[in-house]
Amino acid sequence: MTPSWRPGAPPRPTTWHRSSRTPAGPTASCSRKKSPTAGSSRSRPPAALTAHQALVEVADVQPGQRVLIHAAAGGVGHFAVQIAKSLGAHVIGTASAPKHDLFRTLGADELIDYHNVDFEKVTGKVDVVVDAVGGDYTARSLRTLVPGGVLVSLALSDTRPMPAEAAQLGVHHRLMLVEADQTGMLAVADLVSSGALRPVVEATFPLEQAARAHELGDAGRVTGKVVLTVR
Repeated sequence: MTPSWRPGAPPRPTTWHRSSRTPAGPTASCSRKKSPTAGSSRSRPPAALTAHQALVEVADVQPGQRVLIHAAAGGVGHFAVQIAKSLGAHVIGTASAPKHDLFRTLGADELIDYHNVDFEKVTGKVDVVVDAVGGDYTARSLRTLVPGGVLVSLALSDTRPMPAEAAQLGVHHRLMLVEADQTGMLAVADLVSSGALRPVVEATFPLEQAARAHELGDAGRVTGKVVLTVR
């Protein structure tokens, strides 16, 4: 039994899983606080934990800082927008134009239509960038940072470390992979309970249709999360 567990309490797993049962170590889960719907609860970890670790533990975002979040409409991005706002940051997000109204309601102060606007030309300097895109966004994001600023890269498969480029600019580049973190999940749960964090669910599928859910996600047009339900 995990240290903070109560028998009968609903679980909040933090690992990637697509099954009705999964093993969980002492740091990989915590009791779930009351949630508006089961789907909204399932849609948070590990994406919300990734956003929390990037902003709080890696970038150490402070009130008043300017934070740029790429792929703000994505699974991690839409949580990052809300968490950055809860930390008192000025939040800038890149997302397609039809999604801008939604993300203003989630706390974004500025939104950039990446289809038509070069974010480098309009953001000005920022203190922190959270990037789930990778590719050429890495070097471009480094150039938007103030001296001492931090780029947190989440798209590890499409991102190469750029220590020389970062050092030349006087900034920091961190590659991050989320880790099981019970304390972080409890912090996320508190944000949900306070109303500062809410998931956006694009679609819900039964576990048997996991392939369809993946096809939707792989198409790259999902706003928020796709949820698999277990009967």
